Amino acid sequence: MLKHLSIKNFALIDSLEIDFVSGFSVITGETGTGKSVFLGAVSMLLGQRSDTKAVREGTDRCIIEGYFDLSAFALQEFFEANDLEYDATECIIRRELSATGRSRAFVNDSPVPVSLLKELGAKLIDIHSQHQNLLLADKNFQIDILDRLSNNSDELAKYKNSYKKYCEAAKKLEQLKATLARSKDDEEWLRYQLEQIDNESFSHGEQEELEQEQSELAHAEEIQGSLYAALNIIEGDDNYNMVQSLREAANTIARIAEHYPMAQELSERIESVGIELKDCSDELRANADKVVFAPDRLEWVDARLTRIYDMERKHKVTSLNELLALAEDYRARLSQIDNGDEEIKSQEKLCNALHKDMEQLASVVTKKRKTAAMQLQQEITAILVTLGMPLVRFNVEFSELPKHTNTGIDAVTFLFSANSISPLQPLSDVASGGEMSRVMLALKSLIAGNTKQPTLIFDEIDTGISGILAERMGLLMKKMGEADRQVLSITHLPQVAALGSTHYKVYKEETPSGTRTNIIRIDGDERVREIAQMSSGELLTDAAIANARLLLGKQ
Repeated sequence: MLKHLSIKNFALIDSLEIDFVSGFSVITGETGTGKSVFLGAVSMLLGQRSDTKAVREGTDRCIIEGYFDLSAFALQEFFEANDLEYDATECIIRRELSATGRSRAFVNDSPVPVSLLKELGAKLIDIHSQHQNLLLADKNFQIDILDRLSNNSDELAKYKNSYKKYCEAAKKLEQLKATLARSKDDEEWLRYQLEQIDNESFSHGEQEELEQEQSELAHAEEIQGSLYAALNIIEGDDNYNMVQSLREAANTIARIAEHYPMAQELSERIESVGIELKDCSDELRANADKVVFAPDRLEWVDARLTRIYDMERKHKVTSLNELLALAEDYRARLSQIDNGDEEIKSQEKLCNALHKDMEQLASVVTKKRKTAAMQLQQEITAILVTLGMPLVRFNVEFSELPKHTNTGIDAVTFLFSANSISPLQPLSDVASGGEMSRVMLALKSLIAGNTKQPTLIFDEIDTGISGILAERMGLLMKKMGEADRQVLSITHLPQVAALGSTHYKVYKEETPSGTRTNIIRIDGDERVREIAQMSSGELLTDAAIANARLLLGKQ
């Protein structure tokens, strides 16, 4: 329930603070005073599209803030799922719009995307304006009406989950078929390409090994010469041998260890160097002896590498490993071709099982909808009779869609006739504007009675209605406001205005800073005068005032 609304710098409103209560409230005001401005502010608070023109001229931003009591709605799970602080008795929603077009939204001081604000707003307030009557021609809206009246949310959720699984499985089946068809077209080419690669018997790491061997073979003489040269430097000739010299140095130092403590450590270190140098000398000799110039082997390595490079260029890869990976891909695709029919049969079996499950769940949803449709036909007819259509007929026609959709297999059409002569036809084709308004009001009242409907705001739903019908529409909205519900009606009709438990007046005034719109709560004589002016105009008469008091006495 909306408890308080704060509006700053929105259109013609510079600053407004207003409290709201439960029950049936009415909002009145002369044409052009700004009732649509008030409704626009509420709509923007609920996440509707913003427009920089809404920012009051001369200011840098507008702020709209609403305080809500959520205790009547099961919204804690929604708040937790979106990581929002939850306070059942006071939820604060704020929307800010700068003159430059930047929009920000907050829920309990936490910034949220406008999309989330819109989702939450739909759970809190339902705004009915004249254009919403167009929804009566929308098949999805008609289905939604039946779903809400049948309380089939659990069954519908199960169906939607099943439908999603089936669609995913069916999509995979089509992909498998398409892939198999493409692969079969390419089968001969794939086998030829794979055979070419396999015939070469390439192995992982072979290219790097061959390139290293090629480098060694091509520079064999240089390598061998350098190894022997290094060996000669270490071993020298008979007069000088580095290894022998180090050994002698170590022994010489060791003789003074008894008199010079550091000598022992130095001797050991020199000896260690000598041993390491001896190992290097042995390894140099062994490697130098193994290096040979082998032109035949070099020719073979060159040819093998050339073949590798040719294959890489042909298959547009940059390494042998990539070429081998490509071969594995070809092999997998050919395996898929060989086993594709079996995989498709398996997927078809899964699809059939999921489709059967989906059909069963859809039939449960359909059954509940048809039960709700029978109830809807009876109850809405009774309401429309009280709203001045004594011969009205209203039926819900079911047909089956060509295939299942996210909402089931049902196609629903609301059929309508305002008299006993005209045949039943689709509601949107034959109902007048006034009839559509009454049908929509009747639907809203039934939904409110069957579900925890959020706050309802009716924007001149009584347009085109007068007299006793206006009073009956007002009584219906008043009844909807019972049981701690909150219903607000923006109206031009005194019969409706008099039935509100609370009355708000929208007015426009001229101030030194310009024209401004305001809304206040009125009561007593002020309310009598407002209702009297709604019927008689600016010139108040005793009769108009008496009639206003009479209307107020009917509450």
